[in-house]
Amino acid sequence: MSQSLDRALTLVGQLATGPKTLEELSGVIGVHKSTALRLLRTLEAHRFVQRDGVHHYRLGTALFDLAHRALEERDVRRCAEPALRELNSRLGYTVHLASYEDGEVIYIDKYDSTHPMRMYSRIGRRAPLHCTAVAKVLLSDLPEAERRKVAAAIDYVPLTANTITDPQTYLAELAKVRERGYAVDNAEHEDFIHCIAAPVRGARGEVVAAVSMSVPKVLLDYDGLMGHLPDLMATARAASVECGWSPRP
Repeated sequence: MSQSLDRALTLVGQLATGPKTLEELSGVIGVHKSTALRLLRTLEAHRFVQRDGVHHYRLGTALFDLAHRALEERDVRRCAEPALRELNSRLGYTVHLASYEDGEVIYIDKYDSTHPMRMYSRIGRRAPLHCTAVAKVLLSDLPEAERRKVAAAIDYVPLTANTITDPQTYLAELAKVRERGYAVDNAEHEDFIHCIAAPVRGARGEVVAAVSMSVPKVLLDYDGLMGHLPDLMATARAASVECGWSPRP
């Protein structure tokens, strides 16, 4: 790395801790104030640094633009892949990744079960909003007014004896999901399969996707499925970190 570039990056790193004077910054990189000033003027010209009054400098808007672009360009499917693949490899059950797009929940990735019984879901398929765990996770993160609007518009087709069939019950279910941080499909979509799902979060804490684990009831009963909830939550957490989320202390 060139000496000038190294010094410029050091200046940017120092400004990340707060505004600094020219004297402070020249001391950090061990150069005369005139040399530090030349570097700062170059950084200022590219909006990486801006003057704060006469004597101080702070980070410029270009850095925030770059950070925003970097976060927007993160591919949630690619970022979540290692965590989802590890869960699927370790437990052998079907793992899905789904996202909410234009009023629909879409499966965007899938890792097939290694057991003889498999699900016939596929990437690109829509997940019913009222009876799948991934949809419950994704819709539970919507603002309240939008949640109510979506819930009122759903066609509550009863697919099994356990399917939710009215908006009031559905909204109450979404409230539970928000509170506990995961969702359950207790044989609501298909009567021989149950599922648990958890949120994958982005850099701002928003839910960018939902990861689920689906298991035929003949392979694992409900208590057995819920016994794997810590595994799923750990997977969602790991995927979230890769998507830019920072866990709170």
